Amino acid sequence: MKFNTFGRTATVRTALLAGTAALAVPTAAGAQEVGDDADIGEAEPETETANVIVVTATKRQQTLQEVPVAVSVTTAETIERAQIRDLNDLQTQVPSLRVDQLQSSANTNFLIRGFGNGANNAGIEPSVGVFVDGVYRSRTASQITDLPDVQRVEVLRGPQSTLFGKNASAGVISIVTKEPEFEFGGSAELSYGNYDAIVAKGLVTGPITDSIAFSLAGGINKRDGYLEDLATGNDSNERDRWFTRGQLLFDNGGPFTARFIGDYDKIDEICCGVVNLRRSDASNAILALGGQIPNPNDPFADVIYNNIDSTNDIENWGVSGELNYEIGDFTLTSITAYRESTAITDQDSDFTSADLIGSNFANVGLETFTQELRLAGEFGDRVSFLLGGFYFNEDVDQQSALIYGEDFREYANILIGGPVTSPPNDFAVQQLEATLSSLNGQDYAGQFFVAGQGFNEAYTLSNEALSIFGQVDFEILDGLVLTLGANYTDDSKEITTNVISSDVFSGIDLQASRDGAFNFGLASTIGGILGVPGGLADAATIQAFAAAQPEAFQQIVAGSAAAADPLLDLRPLQFLPPFLNVPNSVEDGKTDDSDWSYTARLAYDISPFLNVYVSYATGFKASSFNLSRDSRPLAADIPAIVAGGFAPTNLRPGSRFAGPEETEVYELGFKGNWDILSANLTFFNQRIEGFQTNLFTGTGFALANAGLQETFGIEFDSVVRVSDSFSVLAAFTYLEPEYVDFPNSSVGNLSGRAVAGISEFTMSLGAQYDKEINANGDRIILNTNFYHEAPVQIADGLPAFFDPGNPASQAAAFAAAAPFRRQVDELSASATYSFGFGLDLTVWGRNLLDDRYITAIFDSVAQAGSISGYPNQPRTYGVAAKFKF
Repeated sequence: MKFNTFGRTATVRTALLAGTAALAVPTAAGAQEVGDDADIGEAEPETETANVIVVTATKRQQTLQEVPVAVSVTTAETIERAQIRDLNDLQTQVPSLRVDQLQSSANTNFLIRGFGNGANNAGIEPSVGVFVDGVYRSRTASQITDLPDVQRVEVLRGPQSTLFGKNASAGVISIVTKEPEFEFGGSAELSYGNYDAIVAKGLVTGPITDSIAFSLAGGINKRDGYLEDLATGNDSNERDRWFTRGQLLFDNGGPFTARFIGDYDKIDEICCGVVNLRRSDASNAILALGGQIPNPNDPFADVIYNNIDSTNDIENWGVSGELNYEIGDFTLTSITAYRESTAITDQDSDFTSADLIGSNFANVGLETFTQELRLAGEFGDRVSFLLGGFYFNEDVDQQSALIYGEDFREYANILIGGPVTSPPNDFAVQQLEATLSSLNGQDYAGQFFVAGQGFNEAYTLSNEALSIFGQVDFEILDGLVLTLGANYTDDSKEITTNVISSDVFSGIDLQASRDGAFNFGLASTIGGILGVPGGLADAATIQAFAAAQPEAFQQIVAGSAAAADPLLDLRPLQFLPPFLNVPNSVEDGKTDDSDWSYTARLAYDISPFLNVYVSYATGFKASSFNLSRDSRPLAADIPAIVAGGFAPTNLRPGSRFAGPEETEVYELGFKGNWDILSANLTFFNQRIEGFQTNLFTGTGFALANAGLQETFGIEFDSVVRVSDSFSVLAAFTYLEPEYVDFPNSSVGNLSGRAVAGISEFTMSLGAQYDKEINANGDRIILNTNFYHEAPVQIADGLPAFFDPGNPASQAAAFAAAAPFRRQVDELSASATYSFGFGLDLTVWGRNLLDDRYITAIFDSVAQAGSISGYPNQPRTYGVAAKFKF
């Protein structure tokens, strides 16, 4: 068995990406399916063992063991048997992959080996690149339902910049679909499950002429939500999606082939529900208003409260063309693509039935053009190469608004010390308005926390990048291959912002306003003694009381009510301070990054059954901008902004962007393939300098570079063919992630701490029984999988508990997150009766043990001290029928 990185040059990367044992249980049928797609179809499998999944490389066969790359492959058969609906489900098959769906249906975060980012902020491209048939998708929803003809999903671990031209610093998820066929055929599939889940898909393919083939596909995915909203009366976390996809293939048997793909998909659903995990005084204020909050003692009651539904209206469409031309031993490939995506979302971001946040609206549009050109080939028997260029051009247009609701004024009234009355009142807010009017010489009457006030945002981002990449293999001696690769990337970005805050109270400088004469503790106490309407005495009444009863006044002053400075204590209610727009005379809103990435690898065939490789690789990801209301100037720019006279009130330092990420990984791998066993073992140490962290703060996102994040890990996967009918798989991942240097995170100094949210130990255990039972070719197929993540703390800390001016407060931020841990134990299974004439009948279930856990936590919006989180999906099950013709 010989390592060979390159092969059939028209599909050089497809052959490469498939270069290890699939984490699906392979069968003889599954092996032939992969081999057929890899083309040229002239040879039979070199062995009858089910551990060999054949692909075609250099117009000869290769097994998935033969390429020295850390990659997991999930085949179409596994996707079908396990009823994998989207990439979120895929993680149960690939322990090194973690997928988190967060704020909306379009926001998904992919992590490989604990590294990944990009969700919930349109200014950030993910560190894990997602490719569909070679086309880069810069932002991706967690779905593969628009791809009914998936052949395999490949997860490449570690930087892949010398093979992919764009942002593959942490890894790559590559989805490969089947080409149209010149023999008429197709499939029809219908599935029904609990929560009234209906999935229907159809595919037809065949010839148009002797040299042109087509395929057309379409489908729907609908399901009731598993979270019941007792306030709106609707369900959340539902599915309501449909898609269509068409392909044309030109192949006349000559040196030129062409493949064109067009696709469209639509999402219109309510998602994603949030539960309360810890209440606070703010929670009591909401309850006092008559609002409802999920019970933190029972987060898996699947009950939520919102005053509006969190809606998602998402459209994606695109076209691409892949042209291949063989010139002797060389193949020239061009992949051109254009894509558009629009995500219109609205959310009740306080996640209560009270109308605090009336709307959190966003309309994010993307227009993306990519062009890849590569030349691959061989020089003799010992040298093969790939040389390519990649051009990327994308425009992002985002319109957002966060608006106060009808209950926010009364809510603020309680938080600042006003009495709880029925019906609710705003007496304390009126007193605050009167006091600040007096202090500042302005009339604020009726202007604080008014419904309709808020934050209106408009952002644009233009990104242009060019990469030159290449890789070459030298077979130095028989069985000893040296691989060298390099990538040069130049990436430039430019943003503009037009953000306006209409929140009057957030625009007041409380430090400048205070004169010490007004104190809410004094006002409340004296107001109560005198029976002042509304319960709060104004400054004149306090002064009169002090003159009339000096001894009583001094006793009140000496008490706890006067111990604090209540005016400055109201700063946390200044949620939406004025925004400094970009560009300005100090900040030009531009970045321009360039860097080289490298790969060096030595691979050796120890025996025909065992290979070993050692590699060193680097990766690069350019700067990312923070397109959120928490985008603020760097501390170093504040003096110049103030000196220029255009600093808005309450301007605080932060970050507009995070600088580039640079990845470095050392890897040692062993790959074995024996008659009944195939196994892969990988040791690695991966470091990312300047990792771009993006943490939700309760009102926006804090984007910052971690100085250095490092992970040591061990990965193992194997397939054992116990008999002709029965196979067992096992995959394990062990990770030790650490913030080596991250002193200025949004929750304090994380240097030396383990990275939260990344389980130390993850495993996937599975088995498949596939037996032909009669002469008609009928088969019984039984499949099961158990996925486990060891307990891990979900978040490093919570920003709302941390005061950057008080480093000691980081202990509170850490302590707030510490109780919330995640452990995963999900069992899935399916049973299929497959008729010889093409009909499959399946009974399936996912998360059969109904294992419940929280996937992510965050500071509750506008509710200081309260904590919220996203619950996972409960048990799902159903039946399916699929007919292939």
